Amino acid sequence: METRYIKPLTSKPGSFLLIFSLVAFIALGLTVFLFPAVKSAAVAILLLAAFTLLIIAIKQAQEPALSFTLTFMHIQFHSPSGGWLARWKNISEIGPGTISYQGWHQPIPWVGIRLKDYEEFLDSICPRIASRILIEQRPLLFLAYKRLDNPPHQIEDMLFDDRHYISRNGKRFKGLLAMLANRMQYNRELLGFDFFISEDLLDRSTDEFIGLTRRYLAAS
Repeated sequence: METRYIKPLTSKPGSFLLIFSLVAFIALGLTVFLFPAVKSAAVAILLLAAFTLLIIAIKQAQEPALSFTLTFMHIQFHSPSGGWLARWKNISEIGPGTISYQGWHQPIPWVGIRLKDYEEFLDSICPRIASRILIEQRPLLFLAYKRLDNPPHQIEDMLFDDRHYISRNGKRFKGLLAMLANRMQYNRELLGFDFFISEDLLDRSTDEFIGLTRRYLAAS
């Protein structure tokens, strides 16, 4: 299988904001030069706004153009704060995310991934990415919990479970990585998958992405 690159659905206008902020600085400088009587308070407010816009533009311009790379060996996520990697041989299932309620499965704009073993996946993640996954995917677990008549756990226990996680090979994970491992277990119990990929990170529909990744999975 050839290497494929997946881009976010919409690219952030970092370059445009950068140019706009620089133009704003130049315009502000000319205004002060041509109209020295202008109030200093107004100049300070405009300067602060332009500086804030410049910071946002720089951060967005630094974000990677890619969100995922698919190779014959693995799927890899990219972000400014880090990423994660999962080998196809360690993935048991990829499918559409759904929320169950009274026998019905309501689709959600997420792609679910179920792993065979957590250790390899956890070794590929830095604490910042673990924190991002915990925060961004928290609402999915909460929705699944609210749809249950008799939840097996308290929602607080599932969201903030920081007990040490011990892998099948005996490796101990602590802190955010342990919280992520515990969260993935709860996700599997309530949602059928360990973690999820948002449709916002894809340049195609979730069904198309699932079909593509399943072809890589079958070929591995």
